[in-house]
Amino acid sequence: MNAQRTPSLMVQGCTSDAGKSLLVAGLCRVLRRHGVRVAPFKPQNMALNSAVTVDGGEIGRAQALQALAAGVPPHSDFNPVLLKPATDQRAQVIIHGKVLRDLEASDYHAYKPRAMTAVLDSWRRLCAAYECLLVEGAGSPAEINLRDRDIANMGFAEAVDCPVILIADIDRGGVFAHFCGTLDLLSPSEQARVKGFVINRFRGDIGLLESGLRWLEQRTGKPVLGVLPYLHGLYLDAEDALPREVESKTSTRLRVVAPVYPRIANHNDLDPLRYHPEVDFRFVGPNETPPACDLIVLPGSKAVQADLTWLRAHGWEAAIQRHLRYGGKVIGICGGLQMLGRQLHDPLGLEGSPASLPGLGWLDYETRLGTEKTLQNVSGKLQLPGRATVSGYRIHMGVTTGPALTSPALELAGQPDGAVSADGQILATYCHGLFDSPTALAALLTWAGHRPGILFDAAQRREQDLDRLADAVEQHLNWQQLADWLPARAIKLE
Repeated sequence: MNAQRTPSLMVQGCTSDAGKSLLVAGLCRVLRRHGVRVAPFKPQNMALNSAVTVDGGEIGRAQALQALAAGVPPHSDFNPVLLKPATDQRAQVIIHGKVLRDLEASDYHAYKPRAMTAVLDSWRRLCAAYECLLVEGAGSPAEINLRDRDIANMGFAEAVDCPVILIADIDRGGVFAHFCGTLDLLSPSEQARVKGFVINRFRGDIGLLESGLRWLEQRTGKPVLGVLPYLHGLYLDAEDALPREVESKTSTRLRVVAPVYPRIANHNDLDPLRYHPEVDFRFVGPNETPPACDLIVLPGSKAVQADLTWLRAHGWEAAIQRHLRYGGKVIGICGGLQMLGRQLHDPLGLEGSPASLPGLGWLDYETRLGTEKTLQNVSGKLQLPGRATVSGYRIHMGVTTGPALTSPALELAGQPDGAVSADGQILATYCHGLFDSPTALAALLTWAGHRPGILFDAAQRREQDLDRLADAVEQHLNWQQLADWLPARAIKLE
């Protein structure tokens, strides 16, 4: 397959969370600035943070962010294979935006040749539609046990003849070992495909790094293409991992917590709370005591029954009951909505063994999982004073029914969504992106007990930080050394 019709460049990482997603997003924004019609591409993604596309499909959240950086609507071809883990050994397999079925790890390995066909179909379509494609790998290309039938890293790059750059995170240490070890574990043809290295998250005196950069170039014969600085506080949607940094704030007025269950999904819903300067937000992990707060948010889940069992085992049911008794507020989003009802039914075993499980019981409805998956971009009104506008998306399996739904939390496309408890303390919705609208966020914070002094605009902050990221990428990469793989007008020659 000749991919040279369309310039392309693939970013592969020496580890997970090395900065692949951010570098691709930054490159997309830089090329967009130079008038290039560019698109992101990730052949295979394993993530529980996802987004709904313009063609009614589902892709990884990081690819939706990269599409935003590129100025194009997110499309299922940007991430043709998405794996959403339900257990440590089984995942929901999504091909071209639609659910195929759940597969055990060994069964998916056997399925990979067919998945590669879907990947190459998407690649051909994008090559025909765009001037440049920026590709993100998955994990590391040096995972020996995953090399056979690989479609996510070098297996894909070799199939379409795409050049590769390696990125590593110096903040975690061992950056030279990461580069050299990764390169040594590649085949000769794959080593030749690597065009250079990018170091991510550097802070300190660059002069003290120079000798190491010279050593790396001499040892490998490949250039260091750039050293990117550590950019603190970037408001950019995470692919899957929970945030490393705690936002530094000086005048918080409202305390908000959210449990980190094992299969937490779309935790980026909570980013507006994390970044709001007046909100003291924290994720609470396993074996941590749920702290006193004003608002508890139960986020989405890929395995609702299992995560509800985890909540109970870690003391959250009693903690929420005590929280409500003292006047606190609770919001449940998607899987969190389902947990707040009376019953959870999974008769087909879609998220584990076929079973029914009592919910937390604070809202009078029950949920039955089925094979149909709801995928919708939605907008409407919050059913709180002021009826603030909400825009978001719904991604869920299951139908929820019951009397509590007659007091909806939102009106989306003229239809009721979710529920508000009779005492006004609990709000539940299927709408992801609930906090993204500045006026909706303000209304929800007021409902929770604090009238904010500012309107925090998540979309505006995201755009500003994409530009901040692009500024760093444009300043710190050696564009002359990238000239062979990118469109000519994207290169600023000195």
